Amino acid sequence: MNINKQLFVSKSEAETENFAEKLARETVPGSVILLEGDLGAGKTVFARGFARGLGIKDTLSSPTYTIVQEYQLPENKTTGGRNGFLYHLDLYRINDEVSALGFGVDEFLSDPASIALVEWPERIRGILPETALKIKIRHVSDERREIEII
Repeated sequence: MNINKQLFVSKSEAETENFAEKLARETVPGSVILLEGDLGAGKTVFARGFARGLGIKDTLSSPTYTIVQEYQLPENKTTGGRNGFLYHLDLYRINDEVSALGFGVDEFLSDPASIALVEWPERIRGILPETALKIKIRHVSDERREIEII
């Protein structure tokens, strides 16, 4: 994935979703996207737009209680004839790498046909791929967010 570092200031949920949608169109299977930000920063809003940009029609829901939600990628995003998925992981309830490995997070992070979108990645920093794209979302005001691609 060849995405340059940048800072985007969003003035609404719709702008956040649109930014994420454009980013998703440039994202290839095998990518891992890390979403960092405090509670309420807009990570799940970003994820909704990202899923839409991949062509996923399903309503994206926060996987806070299930830890991971899987959404099948459309045919134009599949590789090698293998169906891929968007894995939307929310690791808020995970304590550390050992807990994450216990439910198989390594399989989601290393699937070459799929894309992993990870909320709260700092909980498993030690097992994240070095090639992961980091996105920080900062809550500036009720509607404004700074979205930084690092």
